Amino acid sequence: MIKKNLKTTPTFIAGDATLIQEVLHPKNEGLKLEYSLAFASLKAGEASLPHVLHKSSEVYIIQEGRGRATVSGQPVEVAPGDVLYIPAGAEQFIENTGPEMLQFWCIVSPPWNKEDEWVGESVNG
Repeated sequence: MIKKNLKTTPTFIAGDATLIQEVLHPKNEGLKLEYSLAFASLKAGEASLPHVLHKSSEVYIIQEGRGRATVSGQPVEVAPGDVLYIPAGAEQFIENTGPEMLQFWCIVSPPWNKEDEWVGESVNG
């Protein structure tokens, strides 16, 4: 068994400009997981950079805040309790459109790895 708490999980800025806490990843824990689990945050007015996971699909579970996710050019509003599936190979980014922090869980399968990800430039110019 492994137990973790977000209060003690290190935070870093990911390549897509999201604030990330990598909660579970098989490369870190030596677990036989077919996914990785991270907790992501964006401040009001911030957006992730457009990015593509070539071989991995991703699921967002929105925990707090409001935003707009764009997947393969299709925007959708997101709010607490929403679950968004993003297929492998889809260009995606998410924007915080509300006044508070946008926080969401990211489940990536197969587990996230840098070599599988393409990151583009800011959607705001």
